[in-house]
Amino acid sequence: MEQRSALKPGASSNMSSENRPNLVTALYAGEDLAAVDLDNPAWERCETARIERLWSGEMARSERHAKAAIAWTNQSLNVRFVCSQREPLVVSEHPQTNSKTLGLWDRDVCEIFVAPNPLDIWKYFEFEAAPTGEWVDLGLQITGDGRTTDWDFSSGMTAASSVVDQTLVVSMRIPWSSALPRPDVGTEWRVNLFRCVGPEAPERYLAWQPTVTPEPNFHVPEVFGYLRFA
Repeated sequence: MEQRSALKPGASSNMSSENRPNLVTALYAGEDLAAVDLDNPAWERCETARIERLWSGEMARSERHAKAAIAWTNQSLNVRFVCSQREPLVVSEHPQTNSKTLGLWDRDVCEIFVAPNPLDIWKYFEFEAAPTGEWVDLGLQITGDGRTTDWDFSSGMTAASSVVDQTLVVSMRIPWSSALPRPDVGTEWRVNLFRCVGPEAPERYLAWQPTVTPEPNFHVPEVFGYLRFA
């Protein structure tokens, strides 16, 4: 994979997210949130990132659009996806939620990729959650020799979901750790948000910040957006 130079961390940090389309702000929510707190009032105060384009940059079908909000507390990073769901779910017939589900990305899923060190965006973490409550967490490292995956990475994340009418809500709670240390106000991380939906490929791969690769590929940290903790 070609590795282009990353943008300087904190570049244009005095600009608001309104004129930085690749920036989303994480709300400090005060009290801790659980993954099952899908309707906590804090979510209504959060800024949202709109996931409306295919990985290629082309606009996705409107019935597959989603939006994501990010909040943080003294204990955890929290993400909630609200998705249009107008077609049958592509999920496991026998979900298991007691441990990570490898291969979850082959079905309907919401994802956040996080690089907490903006000086080393080639080391990042992948978190996914499905409409079934299944989840997966992975540690990634890209070097000149390719990409390596820490399949045994254990973040302690939890996930929850609900489907009501034609709306799917998926949330994740990721506790702070040595891998993801609790940030200070004003800190910026690199981040991208994704949704995989439906049986068709490549039309099933949506991204907040499109990766614009020849084939669907979310593992392009140089195009990650910015996550500011406020």
